[in-house]
Amino acid sequence: MRAMVFAAGLGTRLRPLTDTLPKALVPVAGQPLLYHVLHKLADAGYTEAVVNIHHFGEQIIRYLAENGPFGLDIRISDERDLLRDTGGGILHARKLLENSPFLVHNVDILSNCDLRNIPLPEGALATLVVSERPTSRYLLFDGEMRLVGWTHTGTGEIRSPYPDLDPSRCRRLAFSGIHLLAPGVFGAMRTLGFQDVFPIMDFYLKACRDYPVYGYVPRNLRLLDVGKPEALLRAADFLSE
Repeated sequence: MRAMVFAAGLGTRLRPLTDTLPKALVPVAGQPLLYHVLHKLADAGYTEAVVNIHHFGEQIIRYLAENGPFGLDIRISDERDLLRDTGGGILHARKLLENSPFLVHNVDILSNCDLRNIPLPEGALATLVVSERPTSRYLLFDGEMRLVGWTHTGTGEIRSPYPDLDPSRCRRLAFSGIHLLAPGVFGAMRTLGFQDVFPIMDFYLKACRDYPVYGYVPRNLRLLDVGKPEALLRAADFLSE
């Protein structure tokens, strides 16, 4: 099984820590965030991991050389020339990912999600791990848990390929930063005109009309986004629980 870890981000919310090191190497409970995610992948039976790099990318390369491979065949997707955002990052790693379904996991997400049991229905483009936690930005799903749009509750903004979508009739769920993608995602990106730099959610919200994208709510999911300083303070306790 194959996965991609997003480790290229600038980590601006974690400054000043990320003024001198990449977010992926910010320590939690004595080990970098990247360590925790790679070990979670290995424990779930994943055998290959692609790690993308940009901000202080050489530090990640050195860390993996000195401390890896954590039971994984680890390959680097080098974005030091251009930070491509989440969608562009996946597309840039196409040659390392394209032959089978693959998991994508943000490096700053800690969770108890069982990465072995995320479903990818036949014909689906992707399955997004989601939850009912409070946020201002929600993905919108229909009765079959198929993605139909996105909304910002603070501004009332709605994004959807369905012009008459009524968010009140949809299930509102928060994205976890974990998703399972079919290899057909690369052909869909090409068909829909996505290239170089773009957020993966922009792609999903355009693709979901013609390509099935589903949501999956794991039972008793516990999740912590460590991209914020206040969450970083809680991370060690979260792991110990």
